[in-house]
Amino acid sequence: MFIAYVVLAVLLSLLLLVSARGDITRDPKITEGLKAVGVPDSWLLPLGLVKIAGALGLLAGIAYRPLGIAAAIGVVLYFLGAVITHVRAGDKKGVGTPAVIMIVSAAPLVLGLATV
Repeated sequence: MFIAYVVLAVLLSLLLLVSARGDITRDPKITEGLKAVGVPDSWLLPLGLVKIAGALGLLAGIAYRPLGIAAAIGVVLYFLGAVITHVRAGDKKGVGTPAVIMIVSAAPLVLGLATV
């Protein structure tokens, strides 16, 4: 199970870093979708930094599992918030991506708990 945790933590961290890059550099593909659901421009940098923190926490969890578990909880909650934001804005088309990432983020959490 440890190997599965490591693989998922690394892959999810890469996904989070790519996503954070879009937020921080204000990629138009990302910002248009966020503006459509009511996220102000001033939130883009903090949201990107939270994703980077989650990625680093997942990677640190390879060596110190409680930190990885805490990071996985944070990532799940982050994307739960994203799902709620899309649902509240009536954006049925945009809710899929954060929902899938939220579900995928639960896997390192479960594996982290199982290998403590």
